[in-house]
Amino acid sequence: MPDIKQSKILIVATDGFEESELTVPLNTLKKAGATVVVASPKSRESQESIRGWDKTDWGKNVAVDQDLEDIDPSSYDALVLPGGQINPDKLRLEPKALEVIRAFLTSGKVVAAICHAPWLLIEAGAVKGLNLTSFSSIRTDVINAGGQWHDEAVVTDQGIVTSRNPGDLDAFCAKIIEEIQEGNHGTRRLAA
Repeated sequence: MPDIKQSKILIVATDGFEESELTVPLNTLKKAGATVVVASPKSRESQESIRGWDKTDWGKNVAVDQDLEDIDPSSYDALVLPGGQINPDKLRLEPKALEVIRAFLTSGKVVAAICHAPWLLIEAGAVKGLNLTSFSSIRTDVINAGGQWHDEAVVTDQGIVTSRNPGDLDAFCAKIIEEIQEGNHGTRRLAA
């Protein structure tokens, strides 16, 4: 069984991420002993941080460790995708973000998406036939993409961990750690 203390976890986000949905997993996973890297499509030369959204207004900035263009998914054990409305909507238009997400999905590594971040799983062609959850406003998007939507704090299927909102963060983080420690979840097929 892999040890969380030996794990390297990638968080992919851009401006407009729901602040707690990035900072709580970042801090929880680091506290558990994992190495956590925040990557964004923004070039580090032009901006060294991304700006969060805190419920109803702009929140704090979070430092970006690496440009998304420089990410090699094979160097990581898990991927975390924070939500918020703005962040995943912007990321699903980024070819490199979708390339990285698809690489994690097909490798069988843990992929965790909260709130509106399952939009990225939909865009990557990963939800058909899967059990998952999301923020309630994108429930129909999940169902229309072929997913089986559940109103639960955390839903896991084939190593893909999903949660609904910031109120589910404790369960979300605990399940990410559990899934990493279980190891590889096998190859997953993506919809064309």
